[in-house]
Amino acid sequence: MKAFLVAILTAIVIAIGSAYVLDTRFQQTVDAAFTTSAVRL
Repeated sequence: MKAFLVAILTAIVIAIGSAYVLDTRFQQTVDAAFTTSAVRL
């Protein structure tokens, strides 16, 4: 039972950490991601 609770807690920490990283680092708006002259939005 202790291993199961540790696994759930680890999954929650990983999910929160990855959501924070994706929201702050990798996701961009379309205008910011594609800023070349060849792209028509």
